[in-house]
Amino acid sequence: MGTFCSVIKFENLQELKRLCHWGPIIALGVIAICSTMAMIDSVLWYWPLHTTGGSVNFIMLINWTVMILYNYFNAMFVGPGFVPLGWKPEISQDTMYLQYCKVCQAYKAPRSHHCRKCNRCVMKMDHHCPWINNCCGYQNHASFTLFLLLAPLGCIHAAFIFVMTMYTQLYHRMKIILRNKTSIESWIEEKAKDRIQYYQLDEVFVFPYDMGSRWRNFKQVFTWSGVPEGDGLEWPVREGCHQYSLTIEQLKQKADKRVRSVRYKVIEDYSGACCPLNKGIKTFFTSPCTEEPRIQLQKGEFILATRGLRYWLYGDKILDDSFIEGVLV
Repeated sequence: MGTFCSVIKFENLQELKRLCHWGPIIALGVIAICSTMAMIDSVLWYWPLHTTGGSVNFIMLINWTVMILYNYFNAMFVGPGFVPLGWKPEISQDTMYLQYCKVCQAYKAPRSHHCRKCNRCVMKMDHHCPWINNCCGYQNHASFTLFLLLAPLGCIHAAFIFVMTMYTQLYHRMKIILRNKTSIESWIEEKAKDRIQYYQLDEVFVFPYDMGSRWRNFKQVFTWSGVPEGDGLEWPVREGCHQYSLTIEQLKQKADKRVRSVRYKVIEDYSGACCPLNKGIKTFFTSPCTEEPRIQLQKGEFILATRGLRYWLYGDKILDDSFIEGVLV
């Protein structure tokens, strides 16, 4: 508690100028970028918040950031402790054992050294560190060392999140390429199965572009020339399918979506913000990872919701017999 109070004393506010230096700017920038990206990755891609492991992982990321910043600012603002100006030993004859600092006009206490950068004699001086723009010494030795310990541990955790995110994305990407699909086409195929099961139809949807061979599917994307096969307009299809098998299924799904849409009346204004804080923390952190526009809503308006998450809906805003498509909170 005493350490924390020493940080916020009025006379220490002048220490804020230590932030205006390339060392703290770079160090804090790296901490901010790594922490922010790790948190965003953990929420949007790897280990979502609604799982127990995801929640623990997110809390640990926040904990690393808080502890790293706490020890960093302690090392910077509490400082190493300076030998009082004009200091001399209580027993005057002990001065014969001490060095005299001409700059500070005082004796150097045991284990203290004069720092040309700080222009003061520093108690138990270790070195002057540009990353905290201060000396490391008596009062901040522990904080500085803890910062050096926690920062790599936090980076290892963040690196694990980054690696798993890239691995997950790469695995998903290769999986759909080997089946000659795109992410959207995989989603269309899943909706086709749901549509057939929902209406208990006597039909089977066969994805038309899967050549039945992973190698042939792979060559649809990767070629020695670097130029994809075909012209991008017409594609080879498997036996029993034709060029428009997929688009016919899309038309069926759009018709089904219109039938299954649910009409809602807006009971609260919504600004259309991507991550609205005023709608709650859970809504803020579960904002859909999409570039689709958010629809601004006003109380009393009507919408048609086609699908939804726990805190978000996808659908259309009814506006003079027309629709505005987007994401709704």
